Amino acid sequence: MESPEQELGFRLNGRAVVLSAPTGERLSEALRERLATRDVKVGCDAGDCGACTVLVDGNPVCACLTPVHQASGREVETLSGLTASEPLASLLATSFLKHGAAQCGICTPGMLVSAVALMRSNREPNSVEIEDSLGGVLCRCTGYRKIIDAVLDACGANSSRATANWSGSVGDPIPRLDGKFKVEGTERFSDDVGPPDALLVRIIRSPHPRAHFKFGDLKEFAEKREGIEAVFTAADIDGRNNFGVIPGYSEQPVFAVSASRFRGEAVAAVVGTRAAVSAFDEDDFPIKWDALPFVDAMEAAVAEGADRIHEDRRENILCSGFVRTGDVEEGLFGSCVTVEGQFDTAFVEHAYIEPEAGFARVADGRLEVHVGTQTPVMDLESLESILGIDRKNIRIVPTGVGGGFGSKLDISVQPYLALAALKTAKPVRLAYSRTESMQSTTKRHPAEISMRIGADKDGRIRGIHFRGRYNTGAYSSWGPTVINRVPVHASGPYAVPNYFAEASGIHTNCPPSGAFRGFGVPQAAIAQESLFDELASKLGLDALEFRLLNALDNGVPTVCGQVFNKGVGIKQCLAALRKHWKAAKDEAESFNRSAETSGNSLRRGAGLGAGWYGCGNTALPNPSTIKAGIRQDGEVVLHQGAVDIGQGANTVIPQIFAHALGVPVASLRLVGADTDVTPDAGKTSASRQTYVSGNAARLAGEALRAKILKLCNASSDAEFRMRPGVVEVVDGMRSHLIDLGRMKADPDGYVLRAEETYNPPTKPLDANGRGSPYAQYGYAAQLALVEVDLALGTVKTIRIVAAHDVGKAINPLLIEGQVQGGIAQGLGMALMEEYIPGRTENLHDYLIPTIGDVPPVETIIVEEPDEHGPYGAKGLGEHALIPTAPAILNAISNACGVRMTRVPVTPSRLLEAIKACSNE
Repeated sequence: MESPEQELGFRLNGRAVVLSAPTGERLSEALRERLATRDVKVGCDAGDCGACTVLVDGNPVCACLTPVHQASGREVETLSGLTASEPLASLLATSFLKHGAAQCGICTPGMLVSAVALMRSNREPNSVEIEDSLGGVLCRCTGYRKIIDAVLDACGANSSRATANWSGSVGDPIPRLDGKFKVEGTERFSDDVGPPDALLVRIIRSPHPRAHFKFGDLKEFAEKREGIEAVFTAADIDGRNNFGVIPGYSEQPVFAVSASRFRGEAVAAVVGTRAAVSAFDEDDFPIKWDALPFVDAMEAAVAEGADRIHEDRRENILCSGFVRTGDVEEGLFGSCVTVEGQFDTAFVEHAYIEPEAGFARVADGRLEVHVGTQTPVMDLESLESILGIDRKNIRIVPTGVGGGFGSKLDISVQPYLALAALKTAKPVRLAYSRTESMQSTTKRHPAEISMRIGADKDGRIRGIHFRGRYNTGAYSSWGPTVINRVPVHASGPYAVPNYFAEASGIHTNCPPSGAFRGFGVPQAAIAQESLFDELASKLGLDALEFRLLNALDNGVPTVCGQVFNKGVGIKQCLAALRKHWKAAKDEAESFNRSAETSGNSLRRGAGLGAGWYGCGNTALPNPSTIKAGIRQDGEVVLHQGAVDIGQGANTVIPQIFAHALGVPVASLRLVGADTDVTPDAGKTSASRQTYVSGNAARLAGEALRAKILKLCNASSDAEFRMRPGVVEVVDGMRSHLIDLGRMKADPDGYVLRAEETYNPPTKPLDANGRGSPYAQYGYAAQLALVEVDLALGTVKTIRIVAAHDVGKAINPLLIEGQVQGGIAQGLGMALMEEYIPGRTENLHDYLIPTIGDVPPVETIIVEEPDEHGPYGAKGLGEHALIPTAPAILNAISNACGVRMTRVPVTPSRLLEAIKACSNE
C-alpha cells in the first residue's frame, strides 16, 4: 500500500517549490513526474548508471537512490538549471559539444552535473581526478575519452580540438547539429514525451525459462482493484499475435499463450493509473505457473531426443549460412603449416543507458506511438499486422534514442502501448525497468566456433575451414541475418583461395539473440585473428607483415568471388600501424625485461586485430529515400528519416545534402523521422546510413540544385546564396535572383522539391554462397598494448591505436567518436561482459566499461574512396568494434604466453590459464 503523501519544500534550480509526495518516493520520480524536470534521466533505479545525478546542496547524488524527503529545505540543481544560470555549466556544455563528448546524449546530464561539481571545487583537475569524479556515470556510446578531453578543455588544460567557422561541407569536423539539445538536457527521449497523468502499462512476465501457465479470473482482478483499468492477454490481440523482423521468421508472440519459452517473456499487461500500477504487487496477479525442464546450452539443444523449443519444428536449428570457394581440404592438406582452435563467446547485453520506453495515444481517430526506435517504418508494419488495422491509421513518431546498438531494431514496448491506447482510448506510457529490459530484450549471440587455417612456407593463406554455432535463444529476431552474414565475413579481409564456412543458429530457452553491432562478425574475428597470430608465429613471421602479405586488395576476389576495383583499404589500415606496432613491441619488451629483473608480476604485450564489414543488408534490397524542399520564405527543409541513435546521422546526412545542394549546412531546417511526414530512410543498422541514406541525400541535393540552375540557366559551377524569399544564383560575373514568393507552393508548402531513393547494387548468393552480398565494405586494423598481472590475472589496457578506412571522412570529429565508442564495447566483450540469464539482470552484476577502463585511443583515419559511397564514403559503426577483442586477446598472449579462447577473459579464467601453463 502506498504511503500517505506529505508536503515538503526545497529550492529547485534557484526557485522555491512545494509538493506532496509519499514517504520514500525517489527524488528522481518527484523531479520528473511532479516537477516536469525531465533532464534528470533514469537508467537503472539502482544507482548503478548515474544518469540521474543531480546536485543536492552542491554535492552530486543519484536521484534514484535519494528519497525526496531528504531534499526538504535544501538546494537541488539539475542540468537544465545549471546551463541556464551557471557559467561553469555553460562552459562545459560548449566544450562537450566542441569535442563530440555527447553522442546519444542520455548520460550527458549526469556527466555534466558531475563535472560542474568537480570544477566548483577544483578548477584545474587532471585526468585521474576527472575519472574519479565522473566514474559513477556510465556511458555506452562515447568510450569516455572525449568526455575527459572536454572537461580538460573547459579547465583550460586541453585545447587540441580547435573551434573553426566551418560551413559544414563534406569533410568538415563540425559538432553534431542536434548536440545543443543533448548538452542542455532538452533532448526528449522515449520516457520524456508522455504526460504525467497518462495511464501506465505493466507487463507480466514469465519468471521461468520454460513453463506452462494458466490465468485465474482476470476480469474480477481488474474490477476489484481501484485504478486498474484493464488487463490484456493474447485473447485481446485483434490481428496476429506474433512479430518478427525477418520475413518468414515472425514466430515471437506479443503475449505467450499457455506456455513461455524464456525467462522474461510477456504473458499479460496490466493498465492503470500511476498510483495503482506503482502499488501493484505482481504476486497478487491471478496466474499459476508450472515450471518445466529447459535447455540453455547449444550442445543440449541439438542432442538427440532434446525437447523442441518450437513444437512445430523438427529440430532446434533456426537456419544455416554457408560459403564455399575452391577446395578447402586440398588447400589445408597442401599447407606447410596449419593451426586450429575452439573458441567460445558469451551473451553480451546491449546495456544502453536508456531502457525501452514510449507513449501512445489516439489522436483524431488515429493511433500515435512515440518511441525510441531504430526502425520506425518496420514498427508501423509490425503494428499494422498485430493490431489488425490499416497502416494509414497508425503513426510512429521516433523520440531521441538513448543508445540502441541493434536491439532497438526489435519490437519491445510498441505493441503493448498501442493495444492499451486503442482499448482504453486514453494516453498510456510504458518504461521498462532495467531488470525488465535485460530479461526480455535481445543479446549478442554466444558462439561456439571451430576453425582451422593453413598457409604455405612463404606465409600465404592456403585454406580456411570454419564452423560456428550461434545461440539464437527462444526466437529468431535477427538470427537469420547474423547466420548468413558470418560465413561471408569469417575469412576476415584477406585473400583466401580455398574456403569453407558454415554457421548455424540454435534455439534454446534463453532470451532471443538479435542484432548487436557487428551481427556475429566480432565472434568470428576473435577466432580468425587469434589463429592468424599463431600461424605467423609458427612461420616465424611478424604478425603485421603476415597480415599485409595476405590482405585483400583492389582486383582481388573475396571468398564470395566478389571483386572490387577500388576502395579496398585494409592494406592501408595495416600499413598505418607500422610505426605504432614497432613502438608498442619495443615498449613491452623493455617493460618486461625490467619487471623480470625486479621480480614484478606485471607483464606487457602488444597485439593486433583487423576486420571488415559489409555495409547494408546481405544480398537483399536495402533502399533509403530522402526528401527536401524550399519554401517561399527561402527556408531549405530536409526530411531526414535516418534515425540517429548517437552515431551522427542527424549531422552527416545534412552535411552530404548541403554539400550536394551547395548551401551551408546551418541554413537547413531538419525534419526528423516520422512516418507521417518523412520518407523511409530504412533501418539504422548494418553501418548503412552514411552510405545508403547519404547517397539518397546526395541525389536529392543534386536534384534540387539542378532545378534551381535550370530556372536561371546557370552553369553547374554557380553558387547559391539563400536569402529571405530569394535565392541568389551567382554564376561567374552574372547574378540572378529567383523570387520564391512568386512561385506556387505545393501542398507541403514547397515551391521547389526533390525526393530521391538509393538502393545499393548487390547480387544474391548462389548455392555456394558466391555473389555480391554487399556493394561496399569498411576496413579496420587496431593495435592494443595491455598489462597483465600474472599474480592476479587482471588485464589493463594501456592504449589502443585504431586505423579505419572510411572511404571519405564526411565528419572526422564524429568518426573519432564512433571509433572510440566501438573500442569501448569491444574491450567490454573481451574482458568483462557476460550476460547470464537469471543472474546478471542489472548494471551492478553485469559489468560494462567505466571511465577508468577505457585507455587513450589514437584514431588514424584512412580514406580509400569507395566506388558507390557518397563522395566515396563508407559506413563505420560496426567495424569500429570488430578488431578490438582480437587485438586485446593477442596482446594478452604476447604478454604472458597464454592463448585465451573464451571471452570474456575474466581474472579468474586468465589466472587459471596462467597457472595451468606454468605447470606444463
